[in-house]
Amino acid sequence: MKISTRGRYALRVMVDLAEHYGTDYIPLKEIAARQEISQKYLEGIMADLSKTDLLEGVHGKGGGYRLARAPGDYTVGEILRLTEGDLAPISCLEKNAPPCERANRCRTLPMWRDFYRMINAFFDGITLAELVQNGAAGNDYVI
Repeated sequence: MKISTRGRYALRVMVDLAEHYGTDYIPLKEIAARQEISQKYLEGIMADLSKTDLLEGVHGKGGGYRLARAPGDYTVGEILRLTEGDLAPISCLEKNAPPCERANRCRTLPMWRDFYRMINAFFDGITLAELVQNGAAGNDYVI
């Protein structure tokens, strides 16, 4: 499994906003500069995050973005599923996938199911608040 640039950038933006939680709306230009990401590229990511109510956005003077919830209420898993889609390692485990005709005799399917559960449990077990805290403590989380 490989997380795309879009998914990694979405996490970086959400962590950035979590670091500034409780302040006014933060202009996209500031976020883009801090994260060294093209403002144009971030516009699309922010639109997706805003329309699913992960972020609140205001246009115009004094506008920008902020988290809609407390940093501890977001998981890395929900952000990645929004930007990446299903995190299934194989197509037959994806949500709404047609039934696999080999499923009842597939020797590797149980392994892939376990791996899929581990992926989701891992990413759902990490919150934005923890990423902010680990970064402030100097731990080596790099996204």
